[in-house]
Amino acid sequence: MTRAPIRPTAAFMLCHPARWIALGFGSGLSPKAPGTVGTLWAWLVFWVIAPWLSDVGWAALIVGGTVVGWWACTRCARDLNTPDPGSIVWDEVLAFWLILWLIAPSGFVGQLVAFGLFRFFDAAKPGPVGWADRLFKGERGGEVSWAQGFGILFDDFVAAGCTLVVIALYRHFIG
Repeated sequence: MTRAPIRPTAAFMLCHPARWIALGFGSGLSPKAPGTVGTLWAWLVFWVIAPWLSDVGWAALIVGGTVVGWWACTRCARDLNTPDPGSIVWDEVLAFWLILWLIAPSGFVGQLVAFGLFRFFDAAKPGPVGWADRLFKGERGGEVSWAQGFGILFDDFVAAGCTLVVIALYRHFIG
């Protein structure tokens, strides 16, 4: 039985902690380009918390955020009746934190380039990102499984990997 997708609102988000997380603490509620807004939110939060996190802290945050995010994204997608809602942006948040952590220390311009590359890979979904996106897709309006919840995160981690490869190649051959 298919159910109509739900459009998230602030009231919807406030009803469950999984929704807070999955919707990027409100950044995913943006009516335009929620993935970009979620990535910008991640960038801002990175600047705030980076001075207090070591490499072990970042690793713990990414791993813990992935486990909690898998639950939150699955639960929120179920509540929205959509396998991969655009308003779920926790995947962008984690993936961009991973990028920023791994390119550190990097100045504003390097981070801006990383932002642009990541948004390109996440939105256009070329090659391996498109494959990762299709791997766990569900039917719109159908039941959302744990595999689809994982898929919400997975394609963004692949986009992060592609971003990091481009940056590494640039640094190796040009930088």
